[in-house]
Amino acid sequence: MPQQHPLRLGVNIDHVATLRNARGGGLPDPVRAALVAQEAGADGITAHLREDRRHIRDADVDALMEALEIPLNFEMAATDEMQAIALRHTPHAVCLVPEKREERTTEGGLNVAQDENKMAHFIAPLRGAGCRVSIFIAADERQIVAAHRIGADVIELHTGAYCDAFAVGDLEARDRELAALREMAAFAHDLGLEVHAGHGLTYEDVTPIAALPQVQEVNIGHFIIGEAVFRGLGPAIQKMREILDKARP
Repeated sequence: MPQQHPLRLGVNIDHVATLRNARGGGLPDPVRAALVAQEAGADGITAHLREDRRHIRDADVDALMEALEIPLNFEMAATDEMQAIALRHTPHAVCLVPEKREERTTEGGLNVAQDENKMAHFIAPLRGAGCRVSIFIAADERQIVAAHRIGADVIELHTGAYCDAFAVGDLEARDRELAALREMAAFAHDLGLEVHAGHGLTYEDVTPIAALPQVQEVNIGHFIIGEAVFRGLGPAIQKMREILDKARP
């Protein structure tokens, strides 16, 4: 089994599949990318099977479950179709995310508090099958409390607003978003939830997130796949791994 690190790195391979699907055929193969990531120091692989199958496809999930030695984090919307797929495969983790057909990437976190009873019933079979259930949410106390009440094992804090502010040099917004992430990571941890973080993270902005002591895993995809064009996938992941290890010795 590959080495485990103090701060885990999950590598999202969705956009290897995006590139494959743009041309058609089977290349580049997202499963090959997952195996490269595994060799390069990733602690897990994230793959989002969307309703419209715009990148990851059902056959990719089959192949990933067969090939990987590290855990698969299966991102999905809270629909009956996706629940059935997750129950068929029983991946290590299932991360519930909001999903809209028209969005380019996941926008914001899931509104768990809006319908706690429905969400509690939705995740119960997944937990019963042995999947760790993670909820992708904003750094918002109400949503964290709701995730805890419905029985989630993990929350993944949406870091998109922090990354956007960092990218444009809006220091006030950056510091405000980071403070919210810091406060809510501690709050969730105190409730007994495992805390992950992800969305939009890069070499430049990941260190303050990685330094949050309650965060046990970061999930990064688009940036790493983009860097792979210039560095190669293995070196791009190894560079991120080095930054994380310096932030969390």
